[in-house]
Amino acid sequence: MYDYRIEAADKRTFYADIAAALEGLVAGESDGIANMANAAGLIYETLPDVNWVGFYRNIGGELVLGPFQGRPACIRIPFGTGVCGAAAEKRQVQRVKDVHAFPGHIACDSASNSEIVLPLIRDGELLGVLDLDSPKHGRFDDEDEAGLRLVAEILARAI
Repeated sequence: MYDYRIEAADKRTFYADIAAALEGLVAGESDGIANMANAAGLIYETLPDVNWVGFYRNIGGELVLGPFQGRPACIRIPFGTGVCGAAAEKRQVQRVKDVHAFPGHIACDSASNSEIVLPLIRDGELLGVLDLDSPKHGRFDDEDEAGLRLVAEILARAI
């Protein structure tokens, strides 16, 4: 069992430390599901003010729930629906300060108020998305997005 205690004075260092820990967790492991599971656990346990961290996999042009930490979640999401579906369809990060104002938002957990979703792309193929929810409005900023982009790049190679 791993026990990661990541604390840093600034977000840039914090995310660099998360990325380094993630690199260590996925090193030498070829099973994508195992790597997603460990990544979800690492992020959920180290990132403050999140209530859900997980993955949706691209299975036949539809997002299907993968490994996660948090409350039970929606199992299938069509491309273009909700924040995850928008990230998959547009292949762009979706950072939403208030999910209740997002057209077509899917409320899997009513405690979630903000969200960031990062597409996982390898060799031009959408593998899925990394989804983080927070009970705090406006939880995710530019520094979070930059740090999580690095995490998403590592994951795209490891799944």
